Amino acid sequence: MEGKMVIKGSIAALFLAASVSLSVAADNKVTASDNALMQRDNSAMPTRVLKEGTKINMHFGDTIIPGILNDGYTAQALIDRLPITVRLNRYSHDFCGVMEDPLPYQKEDEHFGWLNGDIDFATDGNYFTILFEDEEHSSVYGSQINIGVIDCPLKNISDLSGSYDVLIELAK
Repeated sequence: MEGKMVIKGSIAALFLAASVSLSVAADNKVTASDNALMQRDNSAMPTRVLKEGTKINMHFGDTIIPGILNDGYTAQALIDRLPITVRLNRYSHDFCGVMEDPLPYQKEDEHFGWLNGDIDFATDGNYFTILFEDEEHSSVYGSQINIGVIDCPLKNISDLSGSYDVLIELAK
Protein backbone atom coordinates (compact mmCIF):
# COMPACT_ATOMS: atom_id res chain seq x y z
CA MET A 1 0.00 0.00 0.00
CA GLU A 2 2.82 2.38 0.85
CA GLY A 3 4.43 1.80 -2.57
CA LYS A 4 1.14 2.56 -4.36
CA MET A 5 0.77 5.87 -2.48
CA VAL A 6 4.26 6.93 -3.58
CA ILE A 7 3.39 6.11 -7.20
CA LYS A 8 0.06 7.98 -6.97
CA GLY A 9 1.87 10.94 -5.37
CA SER A 10 4.50 10.89 -8.13
CA ILE A 11 1.86 10.81 -10.88
CA ALA A 12 0.00 13.70 -9.25
CA ALA A 13 3.26 15.66 -9.01
CA LEU A 14 3.94 15.00 -12.71
CA PHE A 15 0.46 16.22 -13.71
CA LEU A 16 0.88 19.31 -11.56
CA ALA A 17 4.31 20.04 -13.04
CA ALA A 18 2.98 19.53 -16.58
CA SER A 19 0.01 21.85 -16.04
CA VAL A 20 2.23 24.54 -14.49
CA SER A 21 4.65 24.18 -17.40
CA LEU A 22 1.83 24.52 -19.96
CA SER A 23 0.45 27.54 -18.13
CA VAL A 24 3.88 29.23 -18.12
CA ALA A 25 4.33 28.42 -21.83
CA ALA A 26 0.93 29.96 -22.65
CA ASP A 27 1.78 33.09 -20.67
CA ASN A 28 5.13 33.44 -22.48
CA LYS A 29 3.78 33.25 -26.02
CA VAL A 30 4.84 36.04 -28.34
CA THR A 31 1.97 38.29 -29.38
CA ALA A 32 1.54 40.99 -32.02
CA SER A 33 1.83 43.74 -29.43
CA ASP A 34 5.19 42.56 -28.07
CA ASN A 35 7.79 45.22 -28.90
CA ALA A 36 5.34 47.01 -31.22
CA LEU A 37 5.14 50.78 -31.44
CA MET A 38 1.41 51.41 -30.97
CA GLN A 39 -1.08 54.22 -30.77
CA ARG A 40 -4.24 53.93 -28.70
CA ASP A 41 -5.57 57.50 -29.05
CA ASN A 42 -7.54 57.04 -32.27
CA SER A 43 -9.40 53.72 -32.71
CA ALA A 44 -10.30 54.72 -36.29
CA MET A 45 -6.64 54.35 -37.28
CA PRO A 46 -4.35 51.29 -37.26
CA THR A 47 -2.99 50.37 -33.84
CA ARG A 48 0.55 49.64 -35.04
CA VAL A 49 2.71 52.62 -35.95
CA LEU A 50 5.49 52.25 -38.53
CA LYS A 51 7.67 55.31 -38.80
CA GLU A 52 9.78 53.94 -41.64
CA GLY A 53 9.34 51.30 -44.29
CA THR A 54 8.48 50.68 -47.91
CA LYS A 55 5.28 52.36 -49.05
CA ILE A 56 2.87 50.27 -51.13
CA ASN A 57 -0.54 50.60 -52.72
CA MET A 58 -3.08 47.78 -52.72
CA HIS A 59 -5.75 48.11 -55.42
CA PHE A 60 -9.20 46.80 -54.42
CA GLY A 61 -10.96 47.63 -57.67
CA ASP A 62 -11.16 51.44 -57.74
CA THR A 63 -10.21 51.74 -54.05
CA ILE A 64 -6.54 52.10 -53.17
CA ILE A 65 -5.46 51.06 -49.69
CA PRO A 66 -2.00 52.47 -48.92
CA GLY A 67 0.33 50.53 -46.69
CA ILE A 68 3.84 50.45 -45.30
CA LEU A 69 5.90 47.26 -45.26
CA ASN A 70 8.47 46.82 -42.51
CA ASP A 71 12.10 45.80 -42.92
CA GLY A 72 11.59 42.21 -41.75
CA TYR A 73 12.75 39.15 -43.68
CA THR A 74 9.28 38.17 -44.93
CA ALA A 75 8.28 41.73 -45.87
CA GLN A 76 11.49 42.14 -47.85
CA ALA A 77 10.72 38.94 -49.76
CA LEU A 78 7.33 40.39 -50.70
CA ILE A 79 8.92 43.68 -51.79
CA ASP A 80 11.25 41.73 -54.10
CA ARG A 81 8.17 40.24 -55.83
CA LEU A 82 6.27 43.49 -56.39
CA PRO A 83 4.14 44.11 -58.32
CA ILE A 84 2.08 41.05 -57.47
CA THR A 85 -1.63 40.21 -57.58
CA VAL A 86 -3.28 38.19 -54.80
CA ARG A 87 -6.93 37.09 -54.69
CA LEU A 88 -8.37 38.35 -51.38
CA ASN A 89 -11.76 37.59 -49.85
CA ARG A 90 -13.60 39.56 -47.16
CA TYR A 91 -14.13 37.78 -43.85
CA SER A 92 -15.36 39.02 -40.46
CA HIS A 93 -12.12 40.70 -39.39
CA ASP A 94 -9.88 40.69 -42.46
CA PHE A 95 -9.26 40.34 -46.14
CA CYS A 96 -7.35 37.14 -46.73
CA GLY A 97 -6.07 35.06 -49.61
CA VAL A 98 -3.72 32.16 -50.27
CA MET A 99 -0.43 33.06 -51.94
CA GLU A 100 0.38 30.61 -54.74
CA ASP A 101 4.09 31.10 -54.08
CA PRO A 102 4.43 31.30 -50.26
CA LEU A 103 6.67 33.90 -48.70
CA PRO A 104 9.77 32.69 -46.88
CA TYR A 105 9.86 33.30 -43.14
CA GLN A 106 11.93 32.77 -40.05
CA LYS A 107 10.23 30.71 -37.33
CA GLU A 108 11.27 33.21 -34.63
CA ASP A 109 9.21 35.93 -36.36
CA GLU A 110 5.92 34.06 -35.80
CA HIS A 111 3.54 35.39 -33.17
CA PHE A 112 -0.04 35.10 -31.96
CA GLY A 113 -2.74 37.61 -32.86
CA TRP A 114 -2.66 40.91 -34.68
CA LEU A 115 -3.18 44.60 -34.21
CA ASN A 116 -5.97 46.30 -36.13
CA GLY A 117 -4.56 47.53 -39.43
CA ASP A 118 -1.81 44.90 -39.62
CA ILE A 119 -0.68 43.34 -42.87
CA ASP A 120 0.37 39.79 -41.99
CA PHE A 121 1.56 36.59 -43.59
CA ALA A 122 -0.01 33.55 -41.89
CA THR A 123 2.37 30.64 -42.25
CA ASP A 124 -0.19 27.94 -41.47
CA GLY A 125 -1.96 28.46 -44.80
CA ASN A 126 0.30 30.76 -46.84
CA TYR A 127 -2.21 33.55 -46.30
CA PHE A 128 -1.64 37.20 -47.18
CA THR A 129 -4.00 39.04 -44.86
CA ILE A 130 -5.02 42.57 -43.97
CA LEU A 131 -6.59 42.59 -40.50
CA PHE A 132 -8.88 45.43 -39.47
CA GLU A 133 -10.98 44.22 -36.50
CA ASP A 134 -10.99 42.07 -33.36
CA GLU A 135 -7.41 42.53 -32.18
CA GLU A 136 -8.69 42.11 -28.61
CA HIS A 137 -9.73 38.51 -29.44
CA SER A 138 -6.90 37.63 -31.82
CA SER A 139 -4.41 36.01 -29.46
CA VAL A 140 -5.90 32.56 -30.17
CA TYR A 141 -4.59 32.77 -33.76
CA GLY A 142 -0.97 31.70 -34.14
CA SER A 143 1.40 31.43 -37.09
CA GLN A 144 1.23 35.18 -37.82
CA ILE A 145 4.13 37.22 -39.15
CA ASN A 146 3.64 40.96 -39.30
CA ILE A 147 4.96 42.45 -42.53
CA GLY A 148 3.43 45.91 -42.30
CA VAL A 149 0.38 48.07 -41.67
CA ILE A 150 -2.21 49.92 -43.72
CA ASP A 151 -1.66 53.68 -43.85
CA CYS A 152 -5.24 54.95 -43.79
CA PRO A 153 -8.33 54.80 -41.58
CA LEU A 154 -9.50 51.24 -40.85
CA LYS A 155 -12.92 52.14 -42.27
CA ASN A 156 -11.38 52.44 -45.75
CA ILE A 157 -10.89 48.68 -45.85
CA SER A 158 -13.58 47.47 -43.43
CA ASP A 159 -16.27 49.12 -45.59
CA LEU A 160 -15.27 46.96 -48.58
CA SER A 161 -16.98 43.63 -49.20
CA GLY A 162 -16.59 40.71 -51.57
CA SER A 163 -13.57 39.31 -53.36
CA TYR A 164 -10.86 41.13 -55.26
CA ASP A 165 -7.79 40.42 -57.36
CA VAL A 166 -5.62 42.87 -55.41
CA LEU A 167 -2.66 44.40 -57.20
CA ILE A 168 0.06 45.18 -54.66
CA GLU A 169 2.70 47.56 -55.95
CA LEU A 170 5.29 50.02 -54.74
CA ALA A 171 3.80 53.47 -54.16
CA LYS A 172 5.03 56.11 -56.56
